[in-house]
Amino acid sequence: MEIEGAAVQFHHHGYVSGDPRVQPAAGVGLRHEADGGMGDLPAETDVLIVGAGPAGMIAAAQLAQFPGIAVRLVDRRPGRLEVGQADGIQARSVETFQAFGFANRIVEEAYRITEMCFWKPDPENPRDIVRAARTPDDPHGISEFPHLIVNQARVLDYFAEYARHAPGRLAPDWGWEFRTLRVEGSGEFPVVVTLRRASGAGPAGGAAEGDERVIRAKYVIGADGARSRVREAIGRRLEGDQAFHAWGVMDVLAETDFPDIRTKCAIQSHDGGSILLIPREGNHLFRMYVDLGEVSPDDAGRVRLTTQEQVEARANRILHPYTLTVRHVAWRSVYEVAHRVTDRFDDVAPDDVGSRSPRVFIAGDACHTHSAKAGQGMNVSMQDGWNIAWKLAHVLDGRAPETLLDTYSAERHEIAVDLIEFDREWSALMARRPEDMDDPSQLEDFYLRTIEFPAGFMTRYRPSMLVAGDEHQGLATGFPVGRRFTSHPVVRVCDANPKHLGHHHRADGRWRIYAFADADGASSGSRLSRLADWIASDPGSPVVAHTPEGADADAWFDLKVVYQEDHTRIEMDRVPAAFLPRTGPFQVVDYEKVYAADPRDDVFEARGVSRDGAIVVVRPDQYVSAVLPLTATDELAAFFAGVLRPQPATA
Repeated sequence: MEIEGAAVQFHHHGYVSGDPRVQPAAGVGLRHEADGGMGDLPAETDVLIVGAGPAGMIAAAQLAQFPGIAVRLVDRRPGRLEVGQADGIQARSVETFQAFGFANRIVEEAYRITEMCFWKPDPENPRDIVRAARTPDDPHGISEFPHLIVNQARVLDYFAEYARHAPGRLAPDWGWEFRTLRVEGSGEFPVVVTLRRASGAGPAGGAAEGDERVIRAKYVIGADGARSRVREAIGRRLEGDQAFHAWGVMDVLAETDFPDIRTKCAIQSHDGGSILLIPREGNHLFRMYVDLGEVSPDDAGRVRLTTQEQVEARANRILHPYTLTVRHVAWRSVYEVAHRVTDRFDDVAPDDVGSRSPRVFIAGDACHTHSAKAGQGMNVSMQDGWNIAWKLAHVLDGRAPETLLDTYSAERHEIAVDLIEFDREWSALMARRPEDMDDPSQLEDFYLRTIEFPAGFMTRYRPSMLVAGDEHQGLATGFPVGRRFTSHPVVRVCDANPKHLGHHHRADGRWRIYAFADADGASSGSRLSRLADWIASDPGSPVVAHTPEGADADAWFDLKVVYQEDHTRIEMDRVPAAFLPRTGPFQVVDYEKVYAADPRDDVFEARGVSRDGAIVVVRPDQYVSAVLPLTATDELAAFFAGVLRPQPATA
């Protein structure tokens, strides 16, 4: 499947002759361009991100879209990651990449998983393994996006490019190690952080190895991994248990007669353990998670001394009668499975929740750890980073009150707990001998039954200031409140181009309001027309109440309409002005917000949208906040009044 290109709009600020993905610099980005880079570390910054892994890098990429916010991203490594440990890219992550404009490019270089094979002991000769089942990777068609394998380093490269080309022109400050942090009770920059120039790093702003710098920040995001010092500094601890089971993992080039070496496989032997086989991008490399068996509670980490030769011998025992001869090891590790999570993802003590706003946040492995075999670490970490980044941007940009930040820990902690429970069951099944299972097909049955969870589509946020109730869910059953907006094909009216509605949701910090028209939506007296008039002119309209004076009408809200009629029956000159906003310094009309149902695949039917129409409100991170009737203007106004600040011109 070819993914639709990112919704890049340009020329509305004047002719663009270069790469349109490079947005014009603005705000702090103008200073960075003038300085020829990020320059030396400042004494103060709005946001300090510690750790340039998946959570930290996506947070930086999102915040770079807000050039009025000063952001620094530090990492102790001397430069970009060259070989990453994570490699599985779930469909929800590819959907996220689409929002950041690089889904197509990463799909081109990735390995795509289309099916999974399950190998088990041969009933006639248990020492040998045989293929027992072959299952499609997405048998239910839960996503139009593929399941990919690509090195974590490339994912980070793409996010770094996006941040570098965003208006804020943000780039990492390499070679700085986090040392200490304290939160003072007052002041504009209450978080005091000490950094040290890391060993082996070259000069940066005149700093030599061992030099320390103190930065004061309004907020800090700790995305510095499972051994997070930011987590320690705010008194959070990973709590949970260790499975006392070890795995050797290796990315290798090898010679083998195993027939499914280029297919994702779960391989269970009679007495040698299990292997999870994952082909890598580029056609030759593959990864193996090799079961090393139970670990004694008093092992004290000695299992990590297992040699590469021992891992290969174990792999050959599991693969029998097939053989594996490793020619080159690109990367290897030995780890013990642990399932741990912190009690909160910020620095507010449980007794202080509601009495003060958080200043320090932790994300990714800093607040949840689990096995790598479900392919969730990088994927869940990215959603952590995106969740907190757009919320910080809203607060610092003056769009929302600080209470918005309380929702980060509340939302993401529950997801982490669910992830660990899922991974605990999956890891236990992978480590169990087939003959010890209740049913011989238990592993593949679990894989098929839970496919939506690892794909990233089971996340559902509870009601909060960001998520309304589901009283009107029946108006759009295919857009569950609290879950991510599920895209569907439509036709763009202005040029008859087939488009995927959700693929135009860019990571620009805007809210989406989708107005699904009633049956006579094209007429002047329809519910849709009355809604459009209200949105364009009423003081209670979120567009009127919350858009800053002098800003484009769609600066904070991306308002789209989807008609039930065929696109040939919609005349653009009769579309309400609310859906044809004027943008840019020349105030030219944006025609790309008007859509019609595709009669061959009707979005109203496919997504259970009422023929009476509906409003679907979607957050900046693509999750549905509310489903409302077209007539529910008071409810729409009240929802946004609870999330956003009124702007001075209309306050």
